[in-house]
Amino acid sequence: MRAGCYASSVDLSAVLWQDRRTVAARSNDHAALGQAIRELRLTTGLSQEAFADRCGLHRTYVGGIERGERNLSFANLLRVAHALGVRPSELLVRYERCLLTK
Repeated sequence: MRAGCYASSVDLSAVLWQDRRTVAARSNDHAALGQAIRELRLTTGLSQEAFADRCGLHRTYVGGIERGERNLSFANLLRVAHALGVRPSELLVRYERCLLTK
C-alpha cells in the first residue's frame, strides 16, 4: 500500500454507503426528470432491474436517475424513452409536468 492511502482496517464499503445515502438530487430539473421516468416505469410494471436491463444500463445508474442524482446524457435519454415505449418528447412533456408540481 502506498503512503497516504487508507489503512487496511478501514471499512471503505461502509464509508461509501454512508456517502451514497446523503446524496441529494442535482437540481429540481434532475429530480423532475427522474420522477417522470419512475412514474412511467411503474405504469409498465417493470422493476428497476428489469427496466435497466431493457435500457442496457446498470440498475444502480437507473436508481440514480430516478432519484435525480445522475445527469442523463442524450443517448441514454433516447434509450430510456425507447425502453418505456414513449417518444423522447413525451418523456420531456412528463418531466415538465413533474417540474411544475415541485
